[in-house]
Amino acid sequence: MKTQINFSQGLLLGAAGLVLPLSSAWAADLQLSLEIPRLNVAEYHRPYVAVWLENSEKAGEAIPLAVLYDQKKANNAGIKWLPDLRQWWRKGGRDLSMPMDGVSGATRAVGEHKLNLSKQVANLPAGKYEVVVEAAREGGGREVQRLALQWPPKAPNQVSAQGEHELGALALQFKP
Repeated sequence: MKTQINFSQGLLLGAAGLVLPLSSAWAADLQLSLEIPRLNVAEYHRPYVAVWLENSEKAGEAIPLAVLYDQKKANNAGIKWLPDLRQWWRKGGRDLSMPMDGVSGATRAVGEHKLNLSKQVANLPAGKYEVVVEAAREGGGREVQRLALQWPPKAPNQVSAQGEHELGALALQFKP
């Protein structure tokens, strides 16, 4: 009997007919709750937001998780403002071609938004990481927040941060 993998159920059917759970790294779940605060300003523009993963042990490596920008501008003109996300841009954003399937998306309105990042980290090697969230707004400011992450998670956990102006509450939830 051949070994079969059923990814949708997170199970491995071995040669002896035993059903075993897949590695926790494969089945782990990672979600980011991101709040875009309401600002009392004369001319409001939705912020561009970049989310990426940095390996704490290997400086310089960045894995893109999400890039939210104005995709409705004619001739893809929204990419013109991506360099305003300065840290993301320097960490590798300049080398990416937008739109990027599974990573890029539209800007978000004021309120709380959930981003499921599980697919982007499915094959992530074990280690210490930081999820970095950067927001920049036309006619506004720029802000960066960092959330520590040990991968793969051994137990359900949540880390959070509180933005000061361009970002509100951030919560990173992960579970095996």
